[in-house]
Amino acid sequence: MNVRQAIFNAKKVLTKNQIKSAGLDCEILLSKVLQKDRKYVILNLDKKLNKKNISDFSDLILKRSFNKPVAYLTGKKNFWKYSFFVSDQTLIPRPDTEILIENVLKITKYKSNLNILDIGTGSGCILLSILKDRSDFYGTGIDISKDCINISRINATNLELSNRSKFFKSDIDNLLNGKYDLIISNPPYIKKLDLKYLDKDIIDFEPKIALDGGLEGISIIKKIIIRSSDLLKNSGKLILEIGFDQKYKVKKLLKNNGFYINNIIKDYAQNDRCIISTKIR
Repeated sequence: MNVRQAIFNAKKVLTKNQIKSAGLDCEILLSKVLQKDRKYVILNLDKKLNKKNISDFSDLILKRSFNKPVAYLTGKKNFWKYSFFVSDQTLIPRPDTEILIENVLKITKYKSNLNILDIGTGSGCILLSILKDRSDFYGTGIDISKDCINISRINATNLELSNRSKFFKSDIDNLLNGKYDLIISNPPYIKKLDLKYLDKDIIDFEPKIALDGGLEGISIIKKIIIRSSDLLKNSGKLILEIGFDQKYKVKKLLKNNGFYINNIIKDYAQNDRCIISTKIR
């Protein structure tokens, strides 16, 4: 069997199981098996596959047919300009979260030696992307998951950022006050009762602790805002990713805790997604 036949057969399996991106997924998973990039797969459709290639590819296609995300099957996800190691213990980085990166880089264009805190760091993708593009910034990532911290440290090593980043298993209650110039977070913000409506590849595989924002979706956001008012230096900035319908509640929480609202940024679907604020008292 050659590459073309393998992809054709696998695509039929995934399409039958209602996997929307069947063709793309097949190419990515076969590139994983062959340990080549996707371009190699596309340009070598007549290449013969050995029995192990076929067996390994079939195994991945079977798992994908049950909705297991491609990122967990390959162990990596491209985000911003970099490739990050991920596992089923970490939330898979989303393109919409790159909006947070864009705006951090925009507002820190003329800043230097900033000390950043990333709350709920997951794979470390947000903090490490910023540090990679700002060579004199330093950052700390915290998460209550030890697995996430281990994965963040691996990503820091892979991106040669271990000397400017630290990752700790910690809750925000254990951090020193008045230490940070900038706090960033993509917290859990989905309402508990809405979790069941998420796509199967999300709710069946991604860590619920990284999705569940409590009954109203803002329980973790509220905690972050309250603690950030102490953790930030005067005039420090807090940048949060939020749910599409949470703008007014989050703005009220910020104002009640001494923050000025600088901007609210929409995502690619024109939903409110990112809120930028400054500590003013």
